[in-house]
Parts: sequence; C-alpha cells; structure tokens
Amino acid sequence: MKLETTLDERPGFLHALPLFDLFMTAALLMLIAPSFFIQSGVNVELPASQFQMQRYRESIVITLYAGKSDPQIYLGREAVDLVQLGARLEEMKSDADLSRAMVLLKTDQSTPSGTQSEIMELVLGLGYKLALVGKNDMEASESIPQDE
Repeated sequence: MKLETTLDERPGFLHALPLFDLFMTAALLMLIAPSFFIQSGVNVELPASQFQMQRYRESIVITLYAGKSDPQIYLGREAVDLVQLGARLEEMKSDADLSRAMVLLKTDQSTPSGTQSEIMELVLGLGYKLALVGKNDMEASESIPQDE
C-alpha cells in the first residue's frame, strides 16, 4: 500500500532556507574578514595610543626595533640599514602605485627618539606621507586626562 500525504506542498519556503544560509554566511565573512588580515612588518611593542588608524591600500611598513647595541631597521620583514632604506625607498618612488603610498612607521617603545627622527626626516625628505603607528589601548585612553 502506497502512503500519500494529505498536506499541500509549499516548496517555496523550504527552497529558500539554503539561500538564506548562504547570504548569512557571506554577511558573516564580510564582518570578520578584516580581522584575518595581518599587517606586514616585525612584531614590536608599540606605545599606547587613544586613536585608531585607518587602513591604507598601499602602505610601506618600516619597523624600528630596539636591538641590544643599536636599533634595527626593517623594511617590511627585511632588515636594512639607514643607507639601504633610503635607496629602497627611492626605488619604490619610481613605482606608480607605491609613489603615493603611506609609510607606516612602527617604533618599539624602547627605541631612541633620535633614530626615529632620522627615519622620519628620510621618509619625509623623499616626499612620502608618514604615519606613526601605536597600539590602541583602552586603559591608556582612560588614563589620559580629558578637557571638560
């Protein structure tokens, strides 16, 4: 004996559920995707800042790491000295995409300010835009006195 259903078929709603799951998954991926991007450079202990920096499409990351004897300079993940850094930035200036790039300067907290000033003068002298990168720390922003 063949069993038959007595309910009306309404497949429209049932066929829409997988499509709804697909759209929700795509929306979720768009929300969490920025957290998967890793900024290039070397990992250093950044000073606290109450400001959040915007993301740049074209950016050149220079990292100053406080070494044991003298500070170490990294262009991306490659260790360079001050002369090599100037030459590499000059080469990048001829590239059409990187000529308008923002230079992000990540400086370790214990790096001498003189070295940071030298790098800043070099980058600005070559015509690049420069931004100092800090760590967004909520405790640090609470400890900074605000004008009322």
